[in-house]
Amino acid sequence: CLIGRGKQFSNPEEIDRQMKAQREKEENEGAERGSSSESEEESSSDDEPKKKGIEGLIEIENPNRVSQKSKKVVEIDVNAPKELSRREREEIEKQKAKERYMKLHLEGKTDQARADLARLAIIKKQREDAARKRDELRKEKEAEEAKSKR
Repeated sequence: CLIGRGKQFSNPEEIDRQMKAQREKEENEGAERGSSSESEEESSSDDEPKKKGIEGLIEIENPNRVSQKSKKVVEIDVNAPKELSRREREEIEKQKAKERYMKLHLEGKTDQARADLARLAIIKKQREDAARKRDELRKEKEAEEAKSKR
């Protein structure tokens, strides 16, 4: 229980001593900044942007956050093979498979091509038979007309 406890007050001399130490510390930092202000400006612009609000007071480390680092043109290797995504790889494989199939199909080596060729042969034979019958009927008609004219 905290009831009945007295409050503790800081000694005024101790407060003065702490304030002097803090001023001296700030003055030392200010002197260091003045002498190396140019180098500090360059390094601060490269490292991180100036933090706003309480961001500077609380440091948070997020392991899931990936910082974006830009590459210079000199560092980029143009000859390096580009990594493709899974969808791009599957699309390329699909196109290659289709091209292989079409090549085999045109050569007549696939089952579908063989079936198509067999159907074409049957249709060709039927058309030849139909043409032959028409020729025979026409010749018979001509022969009958020739007999009827005599």
